[in-house]
Amino acid sequence: MVRILFFTSPIGLGHASRDIAISDELVNIGVGMDEMIFVTGSVAYNYIRDHGYNAINAYRGKSIHARNGIFSNRLLWLLDYISFYRECKGIASSLIDEYRPELIVSDEDFASIAIAEVRGIKNVLITDVLESRFLQGPLSLVERFLNRYLRGIIARADMVIVPMNKDEYNHGYTDSIGSANIAYVGPIVRRVSMERDELRRVLGFHGYKTILVSVGGTSSGRFLIERVIDAYIRIVDRFSMPTKMVIVSGPSIDINTISNHINRRVHSIELHGYVKNMHEMIYAADLLISLAGRSTMDEARVYGTPSIFIPIKGHFEQEDNARAYGFSYSDIYRLEDLILKHVMDKRMDAITSHGAYEAAKRVYQLT
Repeated sequence: MVRILFFTSPIGLGHASRDIAISDELVNIGVGMDEMIFVTGSVAYNYIRDHGYNAINAYRGKSIHARNGIFSNRLLWLLDYISFYRECKGIASSLIDEYRPELIVSDEDFASIAIAEVRGIKNVLITDVLESRFLQGPLSLVERFLNRYLRGIIARADMVIVPMNKDEYNHGYTDSIGSANIAYVGPIVRRVSMERDELRRVLGFHGYKTILVSVGGTSSGRFLIERVIDAYIRIVDRFSMPTKMVIVSGPSIDINTISNHINRRVHSIELHGYVKNMHEMIYAADLLISLAGRSTMDEARVYGTPSIFIPIKGHFEQEDNARAYGFSYSDIYRLEDLILKHVMDKRMDAITSHGAYEAAKRVYQLT
């Protein structure tokens, strides 16, 4: 019997990462791994399977195509998202009827929540975005219509889990949709398997100031990898102690195309494609350079890793996230100075976060 049917957005790996963190806590509470099935697609499907969970590869992959880090075709993307939503509703409807779960948990897959509401099945929505703000001017009318529709779904959900603290989120309309069903649980991150010093030895970071570059699960971060490599090559001789850069290009970027961009005279650059334990690499690193996705930023924050966050220009969520840390897209043009400055930063105080457990507890209470 399927106790929980998870619908995980296939956009990138951030949703899958936090859903695994929650699922691990559910297992600790007493839910069997075989009682949960994930529905997702693209790279998120492989990622979830790699962590031992049952998954169905049902959704097509969808990502933001940013040229040189600029998201310029936002209207077309939003229109395609509406089409994508309709596709997902049909798929979710069939799978919900097939598995007849006790509870549906959706990580920003609004289609499955809509079906759950129609079927009268208890449901939980996990999201850190309660409105979309991609468009401006007359074109924003399309987005306003979409937001009204999504607000209705959010208001009717049995539980909405927001992976941040309440004082971090400020949207005036939350009062109008009602806050009784919204739970702010704090950052949702995975547990690490060992102490940091041991991790550094296992990962080969010991004895180096290690700069980690991560761009998540989509191809949108290629611009950042290339810019960081160029900046690092120009300043590699200016570091006061042994330093190396570890680049994780992710599952959506051909690692060979990145390898060709690296100057072979620089031996202190280490290149990886897909890794299963990205959160532990973030914990072990001395400096993280990343896009401004919520899950990666939360991991760096909780683990206390100094970071540089470069958002995709025109991506409202990433720009908001980066702004909260004092960064913007224009910082791409001063990476050399930022790296030299922040690589010597002391680690921040780690934050005790029980977000994954708090989310799992609320999910468990509805089963």
